Amino acid sequence: MFHRQQPSSLRPVIIYLWLGFLVNVTIDAIMAINIYLPGNNLSNNPFYNIHSVVRFGCFSVYFIHLQKNAFTRLKKILALLAIAFLVVNFIFFENFFNPESFSGNLLTVEAYLLLVYCMLYYLGELKDDENPFNGPDFWVVTGLAVYLVTNFFVFLFYAPMLNVDVKLAINIWNVHNIAFVIFCLFITKAFYGTVRYRYSI
Repeated sequence: MFHRQQPSSLRPVIIYLWLGFLVNVTIDAIMAINIYLPGNNLSNNPFYNIHSVVRFGCFSVYFIHLQKNAFTRLKKILALLAIAFLVVNFIFFENFFNPESFSGNLLTVEAYLLLVYCMLYYLGELKDDENPFNGPDFWVVTGLAVYLVTNFFVFLFYAPMLNVDVKLAINIWNVHNIAFVIFCLFITKAFYGTVRYRYSI
């Protein structure tokens, strides 16, 4: 927010960080309220779904504009597929505001589509004759890819795991938390690493 020399390509990432921060504070606040005032029985699960939608939305914009001439049509199709999935899944199959559990389907599909975005970015970089795999975009995408690869199966099996072994599910979620911290460290590197302006609107 206060470092004014950031390349414009990081705008969607900065927006995601602020929105993600607010959502995560809300998640933790609800958990704290439930610990100290257990009679409330508030649920923070819908906010995980909100975080997923925010993350995909911000990073879709980020990827679509990052390499303007590389796979742009395919990137836009992926964004439309995500919107179609949201509509169909939460009208016919799941409740977005389910207090019992967040949507494993949502987080899994989000992870898969964002991984496709990451692969398209790397393919675009291979075509770049000048300094491929360099600059803030590389660190953001690599951090995101590490986060998604680490958590894809966590998202896929977390909800069924809750029905089998709650303690194991809670312990597995620590993998997600560690991967998220690593993701944030990669983004920090992008903010203060070598600047390369490759963004267009």
